[in-house]
Formats: sequence, structure tokens, C-alpha cells
Amino acid sequence: MPRSLDGLLLAPVADQAPGQVGTATRFAYHEQDGVIWADYAGGDVVRGHLVGTRAGDRLDFRYVQLKRDGTTSSGHCLSEVTLLVDGRVRLRESWAWDSQDGSGTSVVEELAS
Repeated sequence: MPRSLDGLLLAPVADQAPGQVGTATRFAYHEQDGVIWADYAGGDVVRGHLVGTRAGDRLDFRYVQLKRDGTTSSGHCLSEVTLLVDGRVRLRESWAWDSQDGSGTSVVEELAS
């Protein structure tokens, strides 16, 4: 199993659509006994939270966020945890909104220390 996500700071490698998570967003991950959670903010996101589970290299979580325009949104994400050649963590994500139409994929990576 790839290393723990606990205490890691991750960021998207590319911007999504306007009003969503982007390269200015930072995710502070935590992990304990197969449970994962994170707080995130930055760019168009004022505050976001995610919570879910980890089984091996797979994450399954729900997320909710407040955007700068005052709207909220929520969704579901499945991610694969991999390690980059330099040892940093990469998450390949497939997500779908619950609160609105839309789905997609994204990549977030651990920030270099």
C-alpha cells in the first residue's frame, strides 16, 4: 500500500472549470485506520471538506464546498493513490457532482517540501 496521506498537503495540477477547485486550492489530508478526511480552500473555494475511506490504493469519499459567490455544492469522488518517482503522492480522481450536473477527472499531487 502507498504511504499514508496523514499530514500531507496536496494541490491540483490543472484548473477545472471556473468556480471549482483549481491550482490555487490546497487540500490538507488526514488518515487514520482506513478513514480519510481533508479540509480545503483556495481559488474560488472559500472552504471545503471531504470525508471517506481508504482501502489499499483506493479512496472513496464525499465532498462539500462553499464557493466565493456564496453557493454550496457537493459530490462523490473515487481516487487511486500512486507514488511519483520522487516519492510524492499523486491522486487520480474521478468525481461527480450530487448537487448539480457534471462529472470529470482530475489529478492532485503532494506539494514538494
